[in-house]
Amino acid sequence: MSIPAEAGGLDYFPCRYGASKAVFRGPERDLAQPYVAVLGGSATFGKYVARPYPALVEAALGRPVANLGGLNAGPDFYLSDPAALDIAGRAQVAVVQVTGAEALSNPFYSVHSRRNDRFLVATPALRALFPQVDFTEIHFTRHLLQMLERSDPGACAQVITVLKDTWLSRMRQLLARMPRRRVLLWLADAPPPDRALGLEPAPPFIDRTMLDALRPEVDAVVVATPSPRARSLAPFDMTFPETEGIRPVSARFQAFSACQFHGMRSSMRLIL
Repeated sequence: MSIPAEAGGLDYFPCRYGASKAVFRGPERDLAQPYVAVLGGSATFGKYVARPYPALVEAALGRPVANLGGLNAGPDFYLSDPAALDIAGRAQVAVVQVTGAEALSNPFYSVHSRRNDRFLVATPALRALFPQVDFTEIHFTRHLLQMLERSDPGACAQVITVLKDTWLSRMRQLLARMPRRRVLLWLADAPPPDRALGLEPAPPFIDRTMLDALRPEVDAVVVATPSPRARSLAPFDMTFPETEGIRPVSARFQAFSACQFHGMRSSMRLIL
């Protein structure tokens, strides 16, 4: 995965850590001293954001924070990269952002190992469940789930159940590779819903019950949601390349203010 510095856009100072094949956001941190590792998707990477929340946490804690976030990354991004797991596992504390259940390989379809939003192939199980669907022109997991829902809501519900179960299993695998001290981070426009069955709100298909199931695996669960004012100001806190015709306004990509990551900072100080 390349991260070019487009005209008028941000320089993400792309870097690699150790033998990992992934390109992470820099500047590269010194991992010879105690550090915090942060794992997650585009919001953790900080797409369009000059100072994403890992940089804010670093300034607040006064110690290096290695931003291991990946664009559209989920658990499979890390579980397919032993070197990245080793880097995260050697951190003093690991922060793992909650990402959606649609963006991982499962008994019904597989995704790209580093761009987990990319749909690769339907398994025989999915083709048998949806014989009427042509998968040849589907390239993204969200598009796939939208097609399945329109085609047969009942059968799609079966797929969603498997996605949720797979997500819990994959997250437990990931957390087991993290250091002893770890934080689970919910970073979304709204708090975790009591029941999540659709692509919205994000992260898709993740609800409070699923987070509660992971609480024994972590030291803290931090819920960070932007205020209405922060959401309205999100586009002004972001820098877009000149090639971008449409400016996304989702607060999931914005740099959170001090008050919004206060809970994460406080939890990590207690753990440290």
